[in-house]
Amino acid sequence: MKRVFLIVLDSCGIGAMPDSEKFGDVNVNTLAACATSEKLHIPNMIKAGLGNIDGVSCLPKEAAPVGAYARLTESSMGKDTTIGHWEIAGIISPDPLPTYPDGFPEEVLKPFMEQTGRGVLANAPWSGTEVINAYGEAHMKTGDLIVYTSADSVFQIAAHEDIVPPEQLYEYCRIARKILQGKHGVGRVIARPFVGTPGNFKRTANRHDFSLEPPAKTLPEAVKDAGLASIGVGKIHDIFAGIGLTEYVYNQSNKNGMEHTDHYTDQDFTGLCFVNLVDFDMQFGHRRDIDGYANALTEFDAWLGQFVEKLNGDDVVMITADHGCDPAYTATTDHTREYVPLLVLGKQIKPVNLGTRASFADIAATVAELLGISLSTPGKSFAKEII
Repeated sequence: MKRVFLIVLDSCGIGAMPDSEKFGDVNVNTLAACATSEKLHIPNMIKAGLGNIDGVSCLPKEAAPVGAYARLTESSMGKDTTIGHWEIAGIISPDPLPTYPDGFPEEVLKPFMEQTGRGVLANAPWSGTEVINAYGEAHMKTGDLIVYTSADSVFQIAAHEDIVPPEQLYEYCRIARKILQGKHGVGRVIARPFVGTPGNFKRTANRHDFSLEPPAKTLPEAVKDAGLASIGVGKIHDIFAGIGLTEYVYNQSNKNGMEHTDHYTDQDFTGLCFVNLVDFDMQFGHRRDIDGYANALTEFDAWLGQFVEKLNGDDVVMITADHGCDPAYTATTDHTREYVPLLVLGKQIKPVNLGTRASFADIAATVAELLGISLSTPGKSFAKEII
């Protein structure tokens, strides 16, 4: 194959994994929640075989699917973006990244405050929208930074763009990233700029993630080292700490990410285009907006129909997810531990049920084989089953 388009529908899980209760998630199912909404209309993914995947009972079965399809098990001990994408790219993480349900300790905050010259507000797990409403006014009066976390391995810094311009906030995140290593090596340090006035604060699109560097070679790096194009769309550059990409572009929205993917489809390259569409997670999953999530899937499905028509004979598109974020699960507003779907489409792809796979890393092994490159990964390739 010449080109692989690997698209991550960020957080689109398809049902609780057997160990989900250990992660605090009971009977979670992101796709099933969306299927309760009248906004969901995804004929192209259903035609590809989404409803035929093991364990998916919320969608109709397709008598003659046009794609290969599978249910993927997360082998890593996590349910966050970083670990999920690392596993998709070939790395299984046996140990969870550190989390801070009681806030960050003094040994982290003291050097952070000393090096930024600013105080800290909040320092606890919070919803991103709620924390700026609770502390935004105090932040604007004092200049102190709103530092918070979630159930995930994240150190998030929120600041009003009029008080701390985004570039300055990014520098504070770089300071935090250098501090947060070793036992405090969180998956991501995240800049969360916002605007507005008290009672009307709104986060902006200037979010930026500063990720922990992957502990081993990933699929994007292997593609680049083979002399091929390794393109990142959306959060991919941030998730992999910029390692292994020959080119990248950020998204302002899912729609913008799909436009970028269309652009790369029109380019003549050989290699990988790795796409993350984060609105599913950020705008709808965490906000527990079932209709919004379902509508976003509908919009993606409509785009997918025309995208597949543009593929060349030696192109492949893979659609998957990195974890769940069930919009109907009200016990928390965090990610949910779920299986994820895999759909594979292309003119040379054989429609086949690939069953329930042992790891997301099977994607990395398969892409590497399709592109004819070398990658050491515990994942098992299914390339011969689909071509």
